[in-house]
Amino acid sequence: MIYIYNDYGGTHTTSLAAAYHLKQLPQSERKLTTEEILNVKYFNKLTKEDFGKLIFHGVDEEGHSVYSIGRKRNKYVVPAMKAISLLLQEKFKFDEKIIFSNTSPTVPFAMSMGGFFSRGIHIDFIGVPLLVRGAKQCCDNIYRLVENTKEIGRTNFSEKVIILENEMYK
Repeated sequence: MIYIYNDYGGTHTTSLAAAYHLKQLPQSERKLTTEEILNVKYFNKLTKEDFGKLIFHGVDEEGHSVYSIGRKRNKYVVPAMKAISLLLQEKFKFDEKIIFSNTSPTVPFAMSMGGFFSRGIHIDFIGVPLLVRGAKQCCDNIYRLVENTKEIGRTNFSEKVIILENEMYK
């Protein structure tokens, strides 16, 4: 199975989701510390050159690969990736389930502003504290989103590619 967490920038909630998924963060709904947030691999580290690239985060305890992608505002990225995945699965008899899980619904206003200041206009002294504040606000939702994503992965769906919009985490 392949898990791909996606959102606008691909460097904040997706990095936290991948870290939760890979058990690099505490497995609970408790608020993360500033240090825990800032030590997450790729958190606030990706640039505009990384948009649209699959970022490999690791392999989980069940042997499943975990990726993330920043898709900007393009609503066609994930459906296009689903279509190409289905094509490759059919043509090459590739039988691995792929789950796309949207982390965007978990993003609070503080994180959006922090991302704009830090990644958008490179003013980290304003952006990073806002990002940390936002991450603390939404980490419990991200944890639940990841647990739900993994549970859906464990269920036996006949679908080979699943897209989770996760609107319930708004």
